Amino acid sequence: MQDLELRTNDLPAIPGKRYFTIGEVSQLCMVKTHVLRYWEQEFVQLSPVRRGNRRYYRHEDVCLVREIRRLLYEQGFTIGGARGQLKRSGKSSQSVEHELQQVIVQLQQVIELLDDA
Repeated sequence: MQDLELRTNDLPAIPGKRYFTIGEVSQLCMVKTHVLRYWEQEFVQLSPVRRGNRRYYRHEDVCLVREIRRLLYEQGFTIGGARGQLKRSGKSSQSVEHELQQVIVQLQQVIELLDDA
């Protein structure tokens, strides 16, 4: 269990991109792609944008995948328990952190635009 926690704490930083492919999310969250597709069926909150046959995950989706991963792998919840925990958590510290990260990404984009001008 300690080995798993060590890997979870060492997840790579989420880049300041608008959309991520399923392969990128798999690497950022250390979860296989087939697991991500399964989680999409089990967690209604996880709904990447679809264009044709491709999935594009937003920053908030990546944060949600990390939260689901934490609940299942670290906290030991079942799928149903994790689903209930997400419903009950509402505006958790994870969602506040996510909102702050979104603001940072937007500020970085503004800075890049100003640097180019």
